[in-house]
Amino acid sequence: MRMTFWYAAAVAMALNAPAQAQDYPNKPVTFITPAAAGNSPDIVTRIIADKLTQLWKQQIVVINRPGAGGLIAAQAAAASNVEKDGYTLYMTQASSYTVLPIQQEGKMPVDMQKAFVPVGMVGEQPIAVAVNKDVPANSVAELIALANKTPGGMLFGATNRGGQAHLTGELFRERAKANISFVHSAGAATTVNDVIAGRIPIVFEGLAGLAPGTQGGGIRLLGVASQKRLPNLPNLPATNETVPGVVSSGWIVLMAPAGVPDPIVQKLNADLRKVVALPDVQERFHTLGTYTRDLTPAQTGEFMRSEERLWWPIVREVNKQQAAPAAR
Repeated sequence: MRMTFWYAAAVAMALNAPAQAQDYPNKPVTFITPAAAGNSPDIVTRIIADKLTQLWKQQIVVINRPGAGGLIAAQAAAASNVEKDGYTLYMTQASSYTVLPIQQEGKMPVDMQKAFVPVGMVGEQPIAVAVNKDVPANSVAELIALANKTPGGMLFGATNRGGQAHLTGELFRERAKANISFVHSAGAATTVNDVIAGRIPIVFEGLAGLAPGTQGGGIRLLGVASQKRLPNLPNLPATNETVPGVVSSGWIVLMAPAGVPDPIVQKLNADLRKVVALPDVQERFHTLGTYTRDLTPAQTGEFMRSEERLWWPIVREVNKQQAAPAAR
């Protein structure tokens, strides 16, 4: 009798899930993001939230939980999983999902892979390589040659130690066999100003962060670490053309807490892909250096796993470099 009861309950839940998805959402939805208010990932999140609000006729509330490398937001989103109904969602970022678990290896209070399931890709913000206007290199190949013949090599700046821009520089150094080394700057604006002033010759940063320097003429773009050339910047080479495998972006993925019914996840994915494809969204994204991929939940999950395979060894190596001075 007990087995019959649980079987009946399971069948009822399975039959009810599609109905839940059709009715979803019938109340306000919350997005939790690790982005600080006003920065580029936050603006991207709010563009999507606004479009989904219009589509669903339900308000989306964006809650910013910056800090601790994204851990605060991840904990808040994971703790929201009581109802498992999809009404609190998590806008994760590359650094929070692929970098943080290795930086905090063995100490993470949230298992990112078990606490969440992917819904879909919101956008990627490819990292660009640029130089001070007086650096005598007009291409990625020329920059590699210049660095390798410069005594002691050349310095590159990036926003945060262990962040996506820094890791891109380390990936570039490794695969291009370029004699460059990282110098830390306190924030994107400081990094860009240091390059404009000539204190640092090379910078790795997102296109939006580099815009003040490139528009003012103090910084010259050499390449962008996208898989191929960007649609709105066709004359800017992809670094992948010169150094195969140097593909890197800060990405934003919408995730749901584990346990949310798959029909709701699939509906979320379909609606996300619908609004991301809108021409006005694409136009606004491009001004923010953001580009989209049309991915299913399964494809999004595979993309995130491929990012783990790429970045985890590099993050571990950076961790060793940081620990080395303290060990001596």
